This record gives sequence, structure tokens and C-alpha cells, in this order.
Amino acid sequence: MADEVLRERRGHIEILTINRPEARNAINGAVSRAMASIMEGLADDPECWVVVLTGSGDKAFCAGMDLKAFAGGERDEIMGARGGFGGLTQREFAKPLIAAVNGSALAGGLEIMLSCDLVVAADHASFGVPEAKRGLIAGAGGLIRLPKRIPIAIALQLAMTGDLIDADRALALGLVNQVVPGPSVLEEAIALAERIAANAPLAVRYSKSVMKQAAELPESEGWKINGEAVGVVFSSADAMEGPVAFAEKREPRWQGK
Repeated sequence: MADEVLRERRGHIEILTINRPEARNAINGAVSRAMASIMEGLADDPECWVVVLTGSGDKAFCAGMDLKAFAGGERDEIMGARGGFGGLTQREFAKPLIAAVNGSALAGGLEIMLSCDLVVAADHASFGVPEAKRGLIAGAGGLIRLPKRIPIAIALQLAMTGDLIDADRALALGLVNQVVPGPSVLEEAIALAERIAANAPLAVRYSKSVMKQAAELPESEGWKINGEAVGVVFSSADAMEGPVAFAEKREPRWQGK
């Protein structure tokens, strides 16, 4: 696998690191290809239950698209990767995905962060969609997802001014889940992943799926999706294991099925 994306496995948690600190972890063709391949493999890996994504160093989570690579002819590789920009922004990924934002998350970097389910941010992190300052717009989902995560008036202001917000403001708006000291951001994200991975993986995945789908639908249609999920999860081996483990006063042995 390319050195542009580093991998580490801790139990059922996969840790991915965009490894281009010299370019503020900007996305080039190599990163997009690597991320697409990795995410496809993790989707099918029964031993991977949660994924944590971060960037190298302490300056940037991701600065977005590598403009030099774009100008150098890598446009199709960057924007046309399987799964969207960075191999992620248009990917349907069933497992929990946590961003450990170790620095600035700007432009496409914010859009990659918005593709994640949960966000743990360093206290020095910053966030923004400054594309309008360069005559562009956020083309990898930022204009779609940002107003679903924060009040639309604030999302509009950020997109039209290109202004940045700091970690405390992001927390107050609900854009991130936690703000922690910079040196501990990855370990705090992993700790969050471990709390998730302690639960039945099938139940976790269906909880994510139902909530994300229902958020886009009328409640009557949400109930249909909820009922289908209940039928699958309640008849699973893990649904039997949970009560048995509780009765026997031991930790459950999840199978993910």
C-alpha cells in the first residue's frame, strides 16, 4: 500500500493516517487511490468494526485537494476516485467512521471530515469551506452535508464568506463531538472507537443505517426502515448472546451476525 496512507490495527479498530504532512495532508491521486482500495477492503473485513481517520503531524487533518497535483494532470484521479473525493466523500460505508481532526480541516478536508460519523477535534483545529475565495465552490459534499450538521444560516455564512471557525465554536455548533488537547486527539478518538467496538457490531451498523436513512425521510417511512432493522437484529446470534452474557455475568462474545 502507498506510503501516502498509513494503516494500523488495534483489535477491531482500523486506524488510517493521511501521510503527507509536507503538503498539509492534501489529497492527490495516490491518496485517493489508496483510500478507495483500503475502504473497499475494510467494508468486507469481518474483523474491522470501527475505522478512525486522521492526518500526519499536528498542523492539518487535511487541506483538501492538492492544487499542484490537480494542475499537474491528476484531476480525474483526485475527483473521480471510487467512493468520491479522497475515496470517501460519496462512499456508502456501513461501519462507524471517526475523524480525529489533528489540525485544520479546510475545503475538501472538511468534506472528508463531514463524511465521517463522529469527530474528535484537537483544541487548535480549525474548520472552513474557503473555496469561494478562490472562485470555486465546495464540490465534494460540503454544501450538502454542512447545513445538515449545523444551522443553515451559519453554514451559508461559512460558504459565502470563506471564514474559518475554531474548535470551540465547532463544538458549540455540534459540528464536532469532542474537543481535546492536541497531543491526545488520536488516542481520544481511539478510546471512542473502543467504546463503540465493545458493542455488538451488527447492532451498531444497523443503528447507524436507520438513523442516517430516517434523517432524510418522513417519520412514517422511517418506521418501515426501523422495522426491517429490528427484524434482522433481533433475530441475530448477537441478540441472543447479549442477554445470555448478562445473565452469566460475563463479557459478551460478539460474532457480528
